[in-house]
Amino acid sequence: MPELPEVETIVRDLRKKILGRIIENVWTDFLKLLKKPKSFEVFKKEIKGKKIKKILRRGKNIIFELSNGYSLLIHQKMTGHLLFGKWEMEGKKWISTRPGPLREDPMNKFLHLIFFLDNGQQLALSDLRKFAKVELWKTQELKNSKEFKELGPEPLEDDFTFLKFKEALQKKKKGKIKQILMNQTIIVGIGNIYSDEILWRAKIHPFKDITKLSDKELEKIYKIMKKLLPLAIKLGGESISDYRRPSGEKGYYDKERKVYRKEGEKCPVCSKIIKRAKMGSRSAHFCPACQKL
Repeated sequence: MPELPEVETIVRDLRKKILGRIIENVWTDFLKLLKKPKSFEVFKKEIKGKKIKKILRRGKNIIFELSNGYSLLIHQKMTGHLLFGKWEMEGKKWISTRPGPLREDPMNKFLHLIFFLDNGQQLALSDLRKFAKVELWKTQELKNSKEFKELGPEPLEDDFTFLKFKEALQKKKKGKIKQILMNQTIIVGIGNIYSDEILWRAKIHPFKDITKLSDKELEKIYKIMKKLLPLAIKLGGESISDYRRPSGEKGYYDKERKVYRKEGEKCPVCSKIIKRAKMGSRSAHFCPACQKL
């Protein structure tokens, strides 16, 4: 699933491409992507003619603030990513009119939602497993929704101090630190990739209970998180799986990846073998020597 760095990369890229554009039409071949309103015809009627005024990120959600007080929310879920370009229907498939990754990378070929813009370009959602969520809201209703009010603080905000980090963690009296970091009601944007990467750099075992962590250890996690997430954004995110940038290109965080999905390989610090362990429905990757429980 795209995490904070990947979603932020998409938002920043799209701001350069589609701000001020007007949505003239929309197409889909998978109605279940649309969660609000349930009717595609109503969605189509409401979104046509709307101008894209702002593009924001809240947690892992991408929000397009539109004219007339509407907002389009897209959560890409496991395998979704937004693309910007131009496609034409050939047979039963949309084919990019331009050579390059939009046409050639297989991860960019699962188009299930396309917005047609007033300059002849298109914004498309490629989603292999079709788990993405698309919702059209009245902007104020979205801001006041239960889902949004339950989201935790943004880790990259300037006012997200170490004190606020500790206060956020105190919402949970106990629990494994990896699971706490991934809990979107505590801190938003961090998932499997960056929780593993942060904890390896902090030398903290992912299964360690937060009640066992000292202030020094918590501060180490905090400082690494504040440095690693911006670095991952600068590199365009991690494309080990399905995620691609709006251009269709891969992100380059992979050159910094140390433990995530590297089970069986040597730890870059101590050369011990990196382990993978189940943690509920997720997995944790860690070095048993550098990250002692």
